[in-house]
Amino acid sequence: MRDTGGADAARRWFIATWGLVCALKLVLAVHLPLFVDEAFYWQEGQHPAWAYSDLPALTAWLARLGVEVFGPHALGLRMPFLLIGAALPWLVVRLATRVSGARAGWQAGMLALLLPLAGSLGLLALPDVPLLLASLLCLDAGVRLLERVDAWAAGELALGLVLGGLTHYRFAAVIAVGFLALLALPAGRRALRHPAQWLAVVAGALAWLPLLLWNLHHAEAGLRFQLLDRHPWQFGSDGLLLGFLQLLPVTPLLLAALALAGVRGLRDARPASRYLALCGLGIVAGFLLLGFFADRERVSFHWPLPGFVALLPLVPAVLDSWPRGWRIATYATTALGLAVVLGFSVLAAVPVWRQQTAGHRLYPSNFAGWEPLADAVRAERARLPSGTRLLAGDFKIGAELGFLLGTPDIAVLDHLLNHQHGRAPQLALWGLQHDGVRTAPMLLVVGDGDVRFSERLAYYQRLCAQVGPLPPPRVLNIDHGRQRFLLFALPAKRVAGPCVTPALSHIDMPTAGARVGRRFTVSAWAVKDVVGVRAVHVLLDGRSVATARRAGPNPWVVGMFLRGRSRDPAGPDVQFEGTVDAAALPPGRHWLGLRIIGGDGAVEDGPQQPIEMR
Repeated sequence: MRDTGGADAARRWFIATWGLVCALKLVLAVHLPLFVDEAFYWQEGQHPAWAYSDLPALTAWLARLGVEVFGPHALGLRMPFLLIGAALPWLVVRLATRVSGARAGWQAGMLALLLPLAGSLGLLALPDVPLLLASLLCLDAGVRLLERVDAWAAGELALGLVLGGLTHYRFAAVIAVGFLALLALPAGRRALRHPAQWLAVVAGALAWLPLLLWNLHHAEAGLRFQLLDRHPWQFGSDGLLLGFLQLLPVTPLLLAALALAGVRGLRDARPASRYLALCGLGIVAGFLLLGFFADRERVSFHWPLPGFVALLPLVPAVLDSWPRGWRIATYATTALGLAVVLGFSVLAAVPVWRQQTAGHRLYPSNFAGWEPLADAVRAERARLPSGTRLLAGDFKIGAELGFLLGTPDIAVLDHLLNHQHGRAPQLALWGLQHDGVRTAPMLLVVGDGDVRFSERLAYYQRLCAQVGPLPPPRVLNIDHGRQRFLLFALPAKRVAGPCVTPALSHIDMPTAGARVGRRFTVSAWAVKDVVGVRAVHVLLDGRSVATARRAGPNPWVVGMFLRGRSRDPAGPDVQFEGTVDAAALPPGRHWLGLRIIGGDGAVEDGPQQPIEMR
């Protein structure tokens, strides 16, 4: 951004950048597959209610509004969130202008556009979008109340409180910090004595009533999940890493400017500046502290976002005191952060690029494979008997297939994921939690990517306990098996017999990413309950290049890794070894895998791993 010093120049830069960012998000929203949570919010929207097991109702309502008005596709679902996301920077402009003048307002709006998590909001249909809208409305209303208590300020506060109460449990933190900030200021205490703002508080409190009633009628399932079940409530030093991850998306220079703005704001004589500093620092510090005691399993880097946005109106004054080079660097590095976030979305949206990350931790698994899975399900159902119903192994599969197939009532088996994400009570309430008993043929679709590899055999054995003996599966490997689904055609009635699980295998040598010559040895293990493993073929780039021979026992795998659960008749002789001659292949990256032929004739390709051929 050029250092022009004028409000008109700042306005022009803001409008041009706003148009560019909105256009990029619109294009991405068309092509980016649904994130699994988006699909579940769509499913909730197809079952209208005032509250749900995981969240209040507003996110589901917006999702339903999107598909009804704009169409039953990803863009339609996301459109209400895109529109709200497009409005948020303008609200920052209005708030900052009220506090620091027109030029600072446009500059703060620009920073809101470039702040990676704020600028990308609306691309996904997630509750953080209306949550930030509610937070900004409350912040703006708070600033107005410090100046004068009137119907407009009270009305804006009421709207913000209602929207927040209908959006997320996490909004309670915004309410608590905002109330304490008003109490800390003489002007705030005067405002709190006025009856108009208490009418707004009453309206906001009523917005929580559906959620409270839902919990009262369902054994506090939502409250227990959000406040107890998902949190260890024990001090953990890995909260330091979580805090780092919460601060990292802000980008270093902007983070420094936000910290200085907060400290200076606390000493500012203007009540509005002190109020924003108290709110911003309080929300950020509160969530950073919470990270040492709360859920560290799920993504939470977005929690402090309302606090960072609250500080943005104070940042232009800090940047004005910095040398021109540092100001430019701040805008540039923040823009780079936004480009990284949007770039990750591009990677997830383009199948060829996404496939290149299959061997990397950045692989976007929650976006991957759903459309190929839906195509495979359609093909399987076309060849199965008429009336074959779908049965999903977990809520993710049920929601994603439901959206792509236009079927919001796919039955779902009980799965640890359903409980970890607070969705099990909702599935039970809808009557979609399936016990495995059936009177008609069913196509069971399961994914093994969300089950720890060491627990996968136990998971398959539990599947047998739920639905009975499993037929040979159709295996769908997406992106070299990084996303992997198994489709089982279950007969109309549960049959008797032993549990023949899908094959499990792993390549020990060469390891993933290893450099190998044109001739190398592959060492691996493979097991399959009851029927055993008849043959193991070594695959390079999906083609069979060698047949592995049985190479003797591997007691560690059978006794320790699989914890004695394996019922492979050959155990512990589950090790295999084969020699690959790849002289005809070009050097570079290739994908190494195994094809397991079971004793029952089932053919199952396992996940692949990259190797570098010299």
